[in-house]
Amino acid sequence: MAETRTRGRRERLRAETTAEIKDVALRLMASGGPDAITLRAIAREMGMTANAIYGYFATRDDLVTALIDDVYTGLADAVDAAWAATAADDPAGRIRAWAHAFRNWALANPAGFRLIYGDPVPGYQAPEGGAAPDAAQRVCTGLTALAAAAWPRASEASEASEDFQWSDFDAGLLSKIRPAFPDLPPAAVALALRIWGHLHGLLCLEIYGHLRTQMLNPDKLFREELAQLVRSLGLAA
Repeated sequence: MAETRTRGRRERLRAETTAEIKDVALRLMASGGPDAITLRAIAREMGMTANAIYGYFATRDDLVTALIDDVYTGLADAVDAAWAATAADDPAGRIRAWAHAFRNWALANPAGFRLIYGDPVPGYQAPEGGAAPDAAQRVCTGLTALAAAAWPRASEASEASEDFQWSDFDAGLLSKIRPAFPDLPPAAVALALRIWGHLHGLLCLEIYGHLRTQMLNPDKLFREELAQLVRSLGLAA
C-alpha cells in the first residue's frame, strides 16, 4: 500500500513538473519568440539543473512536439464542441459558432496560436506524420464540414464552382478529407480553404497586434467579416 502511494505521488509530481515545463516554454516564447524555447532556459526559469530537465524531455524537439500536440488538441476540442452544440440544419450558425470558438481559443492562447500557425521554431524537426496528426485531422475535417454543409447553397452563389480540379490541391490535404467527404467536388474543398482564410487572416492581424492601433473593437470587425462570409455563401445572415 505504501509503495503504491509513493508511486502515485511520484507520478503526480512528474505530471505537474511536465505541465510546468510546457507552461514555462510557452511563456518564454510569448516574451522572446520561438528562439527562446530551450531546455536550458526553461531549467533556469524553474530553478532546475539542465540534467534534471532532460529527464522529462530528452531533446528540445521532443518538448516542441509535445507543446504543439497539446495546443492543437486544445483548438480541436474547442471547435469540435462548437460544432456539436449547433443545429445540423443551420450551416450559417455552425460557421459562426466554429469561427468564434477558433477566435476565443486564439485570444486565450496567443503563444499557442503562434506556435502552430505563425512562428516556426528554428531548427525544429517534426516527427514523421507531423507533431499533432490527430488534432490537425480534426481541425481540417471541421473546416471541410463547414464547407460541405454550406455547399448546396454556396454552389449556387459561386461563379467559379467549375474552376477547380483535384490536381490543384496537395495530395496530403486530399488524403485527409476525401475519405471523409467522398461526394464533395474540388470547388467545395477550395471553399473550405477560403473559409479558413477569412478567419485566419483577421486572427493573425489581431494576435500579432497589427489591429491594436487600427481598430478599437476587433470583435465587431470579426463579426462583420463573418456576416459578409455567410451572405456570400447564400446562407441566411
